[in-house]
Amino acid sequence: MDNQQLTGLIRQAQGGNTSSFAELVDLHYDTIYRFAWKWCGHRTDAEDIAQQSCIKLANSLAQFRFQAAFTSWLYRLVVSCAQDWQRSQQRHLHDALTEDEPTSDSTQAEDSIHLAQLLSQLDCIGEGMKETALLVHAEGMSHAEAGEILGVSESTISWRIHTMRKHMTRREPLASSNV
Repeated sequence: MDNQQLTGLIRQAQGGNTSSFAELVDLHYDTIYRFAWKWCGHRTDAEDIAQQSCIKLANSLAQFRFQAAFTSWLYRLVVSCAQDWQRSQQRHLHDALTEDEPTSDSTQAEDSIHLAQLLSQLDCIGEGMKETALLVHAEGMSHAEAGEILGVSESTISWRIHTMRKHMTRREPLASSNV
C-alpha cells in the first residue's frame, strides 16, 4: 500500500468507517504484535499488549495529525501500552521463555533469550532505555527515527545507547567470571 492509499485509509477510519479501521489494524497488526513480543518476550503477554494497543488505537486514531509517519505514531502508541502493561504486572516476570516463542531455529531462540536478559537489565538503568534499545537494536531504526517516536532528540538517543553500552561493558566481566 502506498503512502497516499494509507493516508486515505486512515482518514476513512478517523471518520468512523469500521471496515477501514479493521483494514488498518490488519495491515499493522504483525508490527504491533512483534514489537509487543520484543518488549515482554512471552506470547500471551504480547497478545495482551497488542490487544490493548488495538483498543488504544481505536480510541486515539482521531488524534493522529499526519505530522509524522503513521508507523512512528503507532510505535509510540505500542510503547505506551507496553509501559502501562508492565506497570500493571508489577514487574511479574516469566521464569522461562515458552516453546511458543516466534523463532524458527536455535540461533533465533538464543538471540531471544539474550534480548530478554538484556531488556530486564535495561529496566534497572533508567527510564527510556528499554524503548530506545528496542527501537534502535531490535527494530533497526536510526537514532533520529527512534528519537522521533519517543519524542526526544537524536542526541538523547545517542546518549542512551552510549549509557547502555557503558553499563553492559561494566557488567560483562561479572557475567563471564560466573561461567
